[in-house]
Amino acid sequence: MKIPELQQEILRLKKEQDVCILAHSYQTRDITEIADFTGDSFALSVQASKVQNKTVIMCGVRFMAETVKLLSPEKTVYLSNSTAGCPMAEQMDKELISYFKEQNPDYTVVAYINTTTDLKTVCDVCVTSSSAVNIVRQLESDNILFIPDCNLGAFVAKMVPEKNIKTFQGGCPVHAAVPYSAVEKAKQLHPDALLLVHPECVAKVTAAADYVGSTTGIIDYAIKSDAKEFIIGTENSIAAHLAFECPDKKFYPLSKELICPNMKATTLVDVYNILKGRGGEEITLDEDTMKKARVCIDKMIELG
Repeated sequence: MKIPELQQEILRLKKEQDVCILAHSYQTRDITEIADFTGDSFALSVQASKVQNKTVIMCGVRFMAETVKLLSPEKTVYLSNSTAGCPMAEQMDKELISYFKEQNPDYTVVAYINTTTDLKTVCDVCVTSSSAVNIVRQLESDNILFIPDCNLGAFVAKMVPEKNIKTFQGGCPVHAAVPYSAVEKAKQLHPDALLLVHPECVAKVTAAADYVGSTTGIIDYAIKSDAKEFIIGTENSIAAHLAFECPDKKFYPLSKELICPNMKATTLVDVYNILKGRGGEEITLDEDTMKKARVCIDKMIELG
């Protein structure tokens, strides 16, 4: 089948089977076009919890599918491609963090949503890239361990200087690998373009940006801005999506290296195979793990 034919068959099957399809913004265009919702990981999980569909397909990475299951334990949740993991989410384990908490009982452990469910069971509060600054600012404790992304943690520390924020070495290998020289080169090539970057980038890159924010924040900023040219400092699919959304504007990837291989693992055929009953991986989590992991997510929701 050609891509449009396969898309039409997926749309038919998902309607016939009453399935909700979620696609993270880093997915390719052919996948986002057949999704019911596209966006950042936690926002997608919230959307899934509100729909009536009993089956949900996550086109993203493993921790995202786990978060969908945490918020909708009664639903059947599939990860489109079982190999789609997240190196950042898997960098730290609960043994390490449990030991830190034992040694530092006065610290509040803040977990980025990009963590495994298992790790979330020993964390105090969860955050997204868009909510991290607001939530950390509200915490009663002045001592914070921010995991796993040290670049996002450093950005939060800069924005909330009244807190003592400690980080471990960790983060997104794709965003963190972008050097400041990429900014210099992009600015030289496109001097009139605004630089929009994700806070998972290194401090020198975010300091040079005209806007720093989540994937959704970057998309919204570019769409609403009166500017006509933008350098996009996050996964390169965002520059591609924005070109479709705003054909009258120009979007330039900050670096050709900003490609997440785990996000690109999912294909349109993977989604089709799940609907045909011969692919994907059903996400299962035991009740005790879900109960403990929900504590830090519920705290995030409470703090807004």
